[in-house]
Amino acid sequence: MSGLAEIHQLLTAVQAGLTDGRAHAERAKNLLGDARQALVDAQAKADPWLPQQLVMADEGIDHLLTRLAAADDLVSGYQSRL
Repeated sequence: MSGLAEIHQLLTAVQAGLTDGRAHAERAKNLLGDARQALVDAQAKADPWLPQQLVMADEGIDHLLTRLAAADDLVSGYQSRL
């Protein structure tokens, strides 16, 4: 296998990993949304109490998704220039 072909293969594997990571992070975000809704429904009031950790986790996953998308863009750009 030539060096260039091996680089393309490795970059494709990285992109697959990024795609898997994004899918897992999006699933986690959906589960956090479900947890939030369960808390709100259980309290059945207009201004429910939500744990700060839930808010922080949601923000953290948003940040992770942004970073994964940026990494995917960088790898795609690098691969297209090869």
